Amino acid sequence: MITNETVNRAIDYILQHAKEDVTLEDVADYCHFSKYYFSRLFKKQTGESVYAFIKRVRLEQSAFRLKVEQDCPITAIGADYGYSSSNYSTAFRQHYCMAPVDFRRKSYRNSMEHPFFHQERWRIENFEECNAKITIEEIPDYNVIYERRIGNYRMLSDDWNGFINKYRKYITEETKFLERTYDDPAVTCAEHCLYDICMSVSEDCHLENTMKLQGGRCAVYHFKGHAKYIYAAYQSLFLVWLPQTGYKLDGSKSLFDIYHKIDSDTMYLELDICLPVFR
Repeated sequence: MITNETVNRAIDYILQHAKEDVTLEDVADYCHFSKYYFSRLFKKQTGESVYAFIKRVRLEQSAFRLKVEQDCPITAIGADYGYSSSNYSTAFRQHYCMAPVDFRRKSYRNSMEHPFFHQERWRIENFEECNAKITIEEIPDYNVIYERRIGNYRMLSDDWNGFINKYRKYITEETKFLERTYDDPAVTCAEHCLYDICMSVSEDCHLENTMKLQGGRCAVYHFKGHAKYIYAAYQSLFLVWLPQTGYKLDGSKSLFDIYHKIDSDTMYLELDICLPVFR
């Protein structure tokens, strides 16, 4: 768990400015620390150097766009992140062990291994199946307590149990439990996935680890089923629903889930997958 709020602010800054030529000096200045002190603090909290984190985020954001923006030229996506055509191909191969064009082609195969349930067979829904579960809604902002983690989504059940026990006194009948995700595990290594587990609280909660989770216009996928099928739901949204509707993901906001029902024994879940979108 990333416990230092300065490091969390730095991560937010990097994610928001990944298309720019962000440096260690830029991030350290933003956090009002010397680059030497901040680089040690960042690596202690995340396990990565600031440089390595920035490079990985830029490549993974570009890879996600290769996947969901099928009609956008590969060279244009690379250029958005400051790469020339040849440099992008080289950097991408070093990170993914394949060329960008091969990654894009592979992304559209249903044969990809499930990143968490490795023996699980899964399939992408067709447009009619996916669209029947989606509504376009205005989601409110939520003031939340949050804990940020980097790691495998398979640990979420344990993470949630610890989180709820820690903040039990803040839970009321109106409390919402939310999960903000920053990475697609088809793009990001499972052990590097970044996510926030959250619960709504009143504006007068003065814990340090509170923030405003921004809502707005969202495509809301109403999921009901075993947790192992959430991955297929997300891939259906990315690969089928978005390309056929004309909606685009709002990159200024994060994706998040709102939980409604959880059975920890059977792993049956009812939740809303909220994708910030625009046209």
